[in-house]
Amino acid sequence: MRTLIVTMAAVCFSTAAFSQTTDAALYLQRGLQEKTKGRLMVAYKQFDSAYMLDKSDKTIVAELAKSLYDLRRYAQAREKYMELEKLGGATAETYNQLMMLSFNMRQFPDAIRYADLLKKADPSAKTAYYVAKANYDQENYGDALKYLEIAGKEDPTNAEIPYMTARAYADMNNYKLAVPKFQAAIALQPNNRWMYELGLIYYAMNDDNNSLKYLLMAADSGYKKDNEYFENLAIAYLNTKQIDKGLEILEQALQRRPADMSLLNMIAEANYDVKRYDKAIEYWDRVLTMDKTNAASLFMIGMSYQKKGEKAKGQALCDKAIEMDPTLAKNKQKMEMQGGL
Repeated sequence: MRTLIVTMAAVCFSTAAFSQTTDAALYLQRGLQEKTKGRLMVAYKQFDSAYMLDKSDKTIVAELAKSLYDLRRYAQAREKYMELEKLGGATAETYNQLMMLSFNMRQFPDAIRYADLLKKADPSAKTAYYVAKANYDQENYGDALKYLEIAGKEDPTNAEIPYMTARAYADMNNYKLAVPKFQAAIALQPNNRWMYELGLIYYAMNDDNNSLKYLLMAADSGYKKDNEYFENLAIAYLNTKQIDKGLEILEQALQRRPADMSLLNMIAEANYDVKRYDKAIEYWDRVLTMDKTNAASLFMIGMSYQKKGEKAKGQALCDKAIEMDPTLAKNKQKMEMQGGL
């Protein structure tokens, strides 16, 4: 009698398990049908129901992972692809998805690991760009440059590769190596942001003509002309001795930002450099109106008066500025040795 009860229990368990498997397969088929109709959310619900009944079926887990990816539920999709790998679904497609998802979720060590596994599963897979980018974002420029070289051979048309190489060199302050890579990237893809960055790189190299060239090129290509852009453009004009153009831009910027001390000082200094001393005094006076303790501006007003020929008045102002800030005495000595700025 006891044996009969145990046997009946085993039969019931087997029947329930068979029923669950059958139901899971039914939900899977429904999900596939909804997927072909483009009804992604309905398909996902069917795949999820199948998964709840049978978590060991690779096909079900794979379809659920794809469904979550299509719905942009990337964190959940990544989890399911990891489950699929453990179930024996360690295919090139699985590793490719895990690499991409890890990369896009900034899980860079995992992205590198899955790229390596993908390469082993499919030697023809182009993984070097993602490994390079993952290393770059971790500031590992040595490995980034190594894989960028490989990536460039895998896909010579990808402008991001020379651009990222340029950024890596620039981040290491090696501007001479950065410049040709910026130029190569721009040749492949005329990106106005890259043009602007190259203009700033040339500025850092004291190549003022090329700096101005690429800043103007960036604007012509649609780069946003915000306050930062105009200020850098003005400096580029001033550095190429196009003083009036530079001052015009700075004065327009000052209308938008009338209390900007940096702009006031730049305008004053530019006028001083071209011997427009009255204008220089005017703008340094505006600085003093807002900050009476600004000894540097007072000192430069004194120097401007001396350059105008009013030496006694200018000397008195310089001496007063030095009393306020004794470190300005060094500036006075330097200017006297150089014959003035």
